[in-house]
Amino acid sequence: MKNIMKTLGLATVLFLSFAFNTVEDEKKEIKVESSKVIWKGYKVTGSHQGTINLKSGVLTFEDDKLVGGEFVMDMTSINTTDLEGNWKDKLDGHLKSDDFFGVATYPEATLVFTNVEVSGKNAYKVVGDLTIKGKTNPVEFTISIYGSKATANLKIDRSKYDVRYGSSSFFDNLQDKVIYDEFDLITDLEF
Repeated sequence: MKNIMKTLGLATVLFLSFAFNTVEDEKKEIKVESSKVIWKGYKVTGSHQGTINLKSGVLTFEDDKLVGGEFVMDMTSINTTDLEGNWKDKLDGHLKSDDFFGVATYPEATLVFTNVEVSGKNAYKVVGDLTIKGKTNPVEFTISIYGSKATANLKIDRSKYDVRYGSSSFFDNLQDKVIYDEFDLITDLEF
């Protein structure tokens, strides 16, 4: 009987120690001042690029492996970097208008990782929910992590977020005025 009681006592102690010693995720805050998000948009007659500021971001790790992430972008900060003067001001204003991202109504965009899988050394395949203009759609991309830095390139189909201006998905006969639906986000993050 004593042995049974000792065994039950030991089993109880082991169970409780496992139950209360769960591995805790480590959240690493993104340094928004030193991180960069570059956008590139393409049209029939060329392209434009610029930046968008991050408001906040966090990458979540478990045992030094990426398991999650969450980001908030400040859409009011959309900035064109390949133009100057009046042309820059016009494009910045147009991108912020309801024709494109409607930043007065939708000042933020968010990305929340929903699935993360190791895809190689320092690389992860990520599926996430991207919300722009109040519309949420899944996106897939690869993120690479080296020390306290991470990089990722995302291709975004703006037509899924009701960004219609100059899109041949919504309008006919645009000819050389077509702005392609897909644009790139190139991220260089520090945490």
